[in-house]
Amino acid sequence: MKAVRVHSYGKRPSIDEVPEPVISGPLDVLVQVGAAGLCRTDLHIIEGQWAEKSGVQLPYTIGHENAGWVREIGSAVTNVAVGDAVILHPLVTCGLCRPCRSGDDVHCENSRFPGIDSDGGMAELLLTTARSVVKLAGGLEPAAVAALADAGLTAYHAVRKAVPLLYPGTTCVVIGAGGLGHIGVQCLLAMTATRVVVVDPNPAARALAQELGAHEVFDSTADLHDSAHVVLDFVGEQGAEKEGLAVTRRAGSYFVIGYGGTIDIPTIDLISTERNIVGNLVGSYNDLDELMTLAAQGKVTLHTRQYPLAAVNEAMDDLEAGRLQGRGILVP
Repeated sequence: MKAVRVHSYGKRPSIDEVPEPVISGPLDVLVQVGAAGLCRTDLHIIEGQWAEKSGVQLPYTIGHENAGWVREIGSAVTNVAVGDAVILHPLVTCGLCRPCRSGDDVHCENSRFPGIDSDGGMAELLLTTARSVVKLAGGLEPAAVAALADAGLTAYHAVRKAVPLLYPGTTCVVIGAGGLGHIGVQCLLAMTATRVVVVDPNPAARALAQELGAHEVFDSTADLHDSAHVVLDFVGEQGAEKEGLAVTRRAGSYFVIGYGGTIDIPTIDLISTERNIVGNLVGSYNDLDELMTLAAQGKVTLHTRQYPLAAVNEAMDDLEAGRLQGRGILVP
């Protein structure tokens, strides 16, 4: 089968022919990939930022936002059948450790992260397990939801954590309305009564945020300092982290979702204002299941551009250059 393979850091991936994965365990699920989302993390992987953390051996197949159709199942799989349309939780988890038993499977002690530390879904087939597949409701197609498997799930997870803080009358400032941010805006509007304020220097991103229902949009944070009960920073680099903290009011919470930068704040400033800094990883299986409900209800939709799998480097060029609004979707 064809797959997008990283051979060395600092160089763009290639399309290679590799052996097809095969079912070997009773809970295995083999998925025919219908779509794989392109994430900025994929660029960071190629740059080598994840090399030490993941420990992955090169070459390997990237792609951690995946959806498709069940091709084959192991003997003990009961939650999906061959032919079902599914979206895949990005982690393959054990179900036996304490985090898994607590529903906090994103912190599974024995997990794999296909596309990060093992072969992922920018390919024609992907091997996962019954614990990672969410059956799609009728009317939802893999290409329409694939990027919700990570971008959407991460945005939803952050909003879900912030919900208790966003009572009526509060303000939530969203920094970045791109691939993750435009999903976060929709989740906020679907799940809270907060005033949603979006900051993005890109006019097209601001227009999209307004179209989605954001109450106000700005090209910078200059007029927003000390205004937000909650800040959702979907950029997390290039100075956004400094501005995000400046926008957060006393006793407010700064949620870091995008990454790549550094937070530097004197501890006296934290204790004197009681601001909170909250890290956010990808969400749990239950988060993904809930997000799929919002998607089926039409409350969360993806702004996407599709590319054939062979055009992965063109898609990466567009993402890196800021030409890609919303999310890039690779279709095998």
